[in-house]
Amino acid sequence: QVQLIESGGGLVQAGDSLRLTCAASGRPFTRYTMGWFRQAPGKEREFVAALSWSDNTYYADSVKGRFTISRGNAKNTVYLQMNSLKTEDTAVYYCAQEEGGKYRYWGQGTQVTVSS
Repeated sequence: QVQLIESGGGLVQAGDSLRLTCAASGRPFTRYTMGWFRQAPGKEREFVAALSWSDNTYYADSVKGRFTISRGNAKNTVYLQMNSLKTEDTAVYYCAQEEGGKYRYWGQGTQVTVSS
């Protein structure tokens, strides 16, 4: 079993920064792709960023250049550094772990609210 817990969300103003943390129990992240997703009110869940086991990174066009996904030195944490936040970044953010080509493990989410 894998347990994922997100933290670091909050209320900030446009232009501010936040760092989200995903902590996992069980197997380490090293050999698996980790992803961040978000869901805004009234919208479908969308892909934000991913980090492969070989440390390749992928970003949605809407966040590229502003967000950075990285792995913690403890190897059981993954971060999403969010800079230059915009009001349209407001959403519940989820971390997920891929297995066998699909994201099979999900956290409960952390709220990020960006005001003008």
